[in-house]
Amino acid sequence: MSSTKRLLQALIMGAPGSGKGTVSERIVRSFDMLHISSGDILRKMIREKTDIGIQVNKFVSNGQLVPDELMLKTIGSELNRLSSTDRSWLLDGFPRTKPQALSLFKIAPVQVVISLDVPFDIIINRVKGRWIHAPSGRVYNTDFNAPKIPGHDDITGEPLMQRDDDKPESVKKRLEIYSEMAGPILEYYAEQNILAKFSGKTTNEIWPQVYKYLATKIEPKEKLA
Repeated sequence: MSSTKRLLQALIMGAPGSGKGTVSERIVRSFDMLHISSGDILRKMIREKTDIGIQVNKFVSNGQLVPDELMLKTIGSELNRLSSTDRSWLLDGFPRTKPQALSLFKIAPVQVVISLDVPFDIIINRVKGRWIHAPSGRVYNTDFNAPKIPGHDDITGEPLMQRDDDKPESVKKRLEIYSEMAGPILEYYAEQNILAKFSGKTTNEIWPQVYKYLATKIEPKEKLA
């Protein structure tokens, strides 16, 4: 048996509400991979007031998008740091444009792109059932975690509210924006023959497919439950 450790540089993509966060957690837990979130990296650099962090904060604090060049510098510096640690990684939240995807490929050639394909009507139905108790942050879902009394918090009896961005029209708009953004990126990765698409209505339906696929690329540290 070879002692050479197989390393994997992977990327995960999925629409808001597709279960990307849960699938990412399961990948990291089941395989020896580091989860790299572009948002976490930006927040860390801002918090630590690095040179890049100070530049990033100028845009973030004004509610502006961080320019491609600066995002690449930010993500590139983190991936370069990881390249010396002999660890596999899963990148999440980047790239967001095709030019970013092209540039990322030059900095750190991604070997696998995992795309989660959940029907948009399923996502809209899932999210529109979400209600929160604002003072405590308790979250309910009328489909699988409904409050005992409809529209009221179980503990205090106070009324529940639905966040504006959980309303069907807001979710639909976010999904449309994602489709426009992700389409050209996914096409590019398909052309590179590194795109792996996984379809299903729930995370539990999609996860076994993802696990079996990744197990052909890298040694699992946990068996599929």
